[in-house]
Amino acid sequence: MYPDLSYLFHDLLGTQPDNGLSIAKTFGFMMVMAFLVAAYLLYLELKRKEKLGVLSPIKVKQTVGAKVTPGELAGSGIWGFILGFKLSYVALNFEIFKADPAGALLSLKGMFIPGLLAGVVFLAYKYWEGKKKELPKPKAVIKDVYPHDRVGDMTVIAAISGIFGAKIFDVIENLPAFFADPVGMLLSGSGLAIYGGLIGGFLGVTWFARKYHIPFWHLADAIAPALIIAYGIGRIGCQLSGDGDWGIVNNLTQPGWWFLPDWMWAFDYPHNVLNEGVAIQGCDWHYCHRLQEAVFPTPFYETVMAFLIGGFLWIIRKRIRITGVLFFLYLILNGFERFWIEKIRVNRHYDYFGLHFTQAEFIATLFFIIGIAGIFLLWKKQKKETVV
Repeated sequence: MYPDLSYLFHDLLGTQPDNGLSIAKTFGFMMVMAFLVAAYLLYLELKRKEKLGVLSPIKVKQTVGAKVTPGELAGSGIWGFILGFKLSYVALNFEIFKADPAGALLSLKGMFIPGLLAGVVFLAYKYWEGKKKELPKPKAVIKDVYPHDRVGDMTVIAAISGIFGAKIFDVIENLPAFFADPVGMLLSGSGLAIYGGLIGGFLGVTWFARKYHIPFWHLADAIAPALIIAYGIGRIGCQLSGDGDWGIVNNLTQPGWWFLPDWMWAFDYPHNVLNEGVAIQGCDWHYCHRLQEAVFPTPFYETVMAFLIGGFLWIIRKRIRITGVLFFLYLILNGFERFWIEKIRVNRHYDYFGLHFTQAEFIATLFFIIGIAGIFLLWKKQKKETVV
């Protein structure tokens, strides 16, 4: 397993684990890669739709040479303060940061004086830069802005709202832990529910699209393949780091016809990032545990399924004539895949009205039902319009 990149380089180059590369956690690295790949695929699909004429630019008025505003100065100063506040803390507490980068960055710990100095420097630089660009008489220019020009902003919005959504869903699923330490849980770098991130990111991007007049259903269709492929990349991070999203104990006998590597059938996740299980004899690194019994490697299974679904959606995207159907098809396939993988995953279960289910099973079922209903309603609407 590779809980951080130092373990990967140990296998590739023989360097020692727990070195400077340990600050780059594998799961976080793969999440960044997932966002970048999703952004690139969305960019390609929006460009294609613009070329077809189904997406158009909007006219944006921009003022060139205006004085820098107090709000811009304040924003720059606040950003500088945050950087100075946190980076100075990281520099003086590097071992804490190396063990848990996300937790250290999301905590309220920091150094006030370096933060204040950095804030002043950033504010002064913003003022100086604004003065250089300032014109005696500011002028207005009209510019065409296409949807693909906003992919970077959409990615940032998706990341922020996705993390917020993932945290909220994690809190809902772990209410006792939240009530015991609400601040610590909210500011912890661990505990992110992937469906919460998906829903939170979707809501954030929907708000952004409405604000900038990007047609929702065309955007939804464009983003559908990107979402499921990004999901698969994120699950690679789960598998490589051993973040606890593994399956139940696999007591099934491996069949004689099995030709794939043994770890694809059952795996004990040595050096998992949670340090769960029994100690690995002779290991004196930071992550020195493996599960006592081999389990289903469900993140690997989900990666395979996500890539198959993503490839399928990408292939058929040009053949579907009803706008919105591709997105609803994504919901159906996503829900179907996740519902059945939950049957062999370790997860918290709920009992209501005689039903025994996980949070993910409930959401996956909703996705499936919404997808079926959405395709039916769109087909019915299209049929009615054709008859008229």
